[in-house]
Amino acid sequence: MEGYLGETILDIHKTKYAMYAPQDWVIMWIEMYGGFDGEHHKAWLIDQIARILKGTKVIVKLAKWDSGNEEERFTLADAPPEYHKWVQEMCDGEDGADTYTYDVGFAP
Repeated sequence: MEGYLGETILDIHKTKYAMYAPQDWVIMWIEMYGGFDGEHHKAWLIDQIARILKGTKVIVKLAKWDSGNEEERFTLADAPPEYHKWVQEMCDGEDGADTYTYDVGFAP
């Protein structure tokens, strides 16, 4: 995009998101990504929600252009061990290891 200056990670404690709890981030993710069609996008959204609820931190970035336009962007940090343990438990199921697969989907 023309005039793109890059993005900067913001200190979340100095933003309007400082008091967001996991459920607030989940609702925000649903609002941002819930309208995309496709099973692979829905699987991605479910996985993102699971990551947030298992303690993955949200990273807030500010993208800037030389025109003065700015845009907040959101990503997730690396998932904590609690998330990976939960995925393994999901895959193991009642019948032992690899009973189920877990689909992380594709971002829209």
